[in-house]
Parts: sequence; C-alpha cells; structure tokens
Amino acid sequence: MAAEPILFQAGQWLAVAGGALVVVTVVAFLAGWGVRFRLVGVSSFTLLLAVSCLAFAVSYVQRVSIPGARSVPIVYDNGSDLVIAAAPDDLSAEAIRPTLEEVARNVRGSGRTSDNGKIDVRLRRVEPASAGVGRPLVLGEAQVELATGTVTLK
Repeated sequence: MAAEPILFQAGQWLAVAGGALVVVTVVAFLAGWGVRFRLVGVSSFTLLLAVSCLAFAVSYVQRVSIPGARSVPIVYDNGSDLVIAAAPDDLSAEAIRPTLEEVARNVRGSGRTSDNGKIDVRLRRVEPASAGVGRPLVLGEAQVELATGTVTLK
C-alpha cells in the first residue's frame, strides 16, 4: 500500500483528535482545571502532527521503478547539477542502462540550480589501479532537464 493514503488518513484522524482536545482545553479553562495548560500543549502538538501528516501526504511522490534495474546508492550529490551513483561489482552490462535510468528518474529537481538547466547523472564503479589506489570508471551518463524532468541517456 502506498504511503500517501495512510498518511492522509492519519492526518484526518489526528485533526479530529486535535479538535476534540481543543474542546476539552476550552472546557478546562472555563472550569479552572489544573491541567488546562498541559492540555494547551497537547492540543497544539496534536494539531501540528495533523497538519504535518496532511502536508506530507499531499507532497509525497513515489519512487520510479524500472524493470531490470538494480538499487544503487547515490554516493555524491552536489545539490545543483551533478549526481553520482555507485554500481556494485556484480552489475551486469544489461542492467546498466535501466539502473541509470531509474536513478535519473528519481532525482528531484526542486531546489536545484544549474547553468544549463540540466542535471548530469553518472553511474560509476571504482576499479583497483594499483595497491590501495582505485580509479573511477564511468559506466553510463544521463541528463535530466530541470524544467520538464525528461531523461536523456548518453
């Protein structure tokens, strides 16, 4: 099940609970109960949780999954125009293209700036060059356009 419906439902339930707590808080102030100030904190925190859950449910974007792709970690992201993912040693030649496309499609463009309006995505592996020294080998590159989100494999 996707996270969005669960978060939306949790936000709705928290909003109902927060509304009920606000009513209890008002009654506590009118009656002069000793816990009235604690109820203010509990009510406001519950309403804050409700708003947070609803906001996250609205903004949630599910990851793209490409058939034949392997899950690889992103090892470098400068926050603007370059993302580098590390390929495992046992990654087959047939899995390079779908893996690179999956990484590129899951890169989010919000908050990034680039001189040419594109994000370069590279899939690389480190191969030993000599004792204790490694040399990066780029297996594939892709570009993601910030404006449209289209992916171009190189």
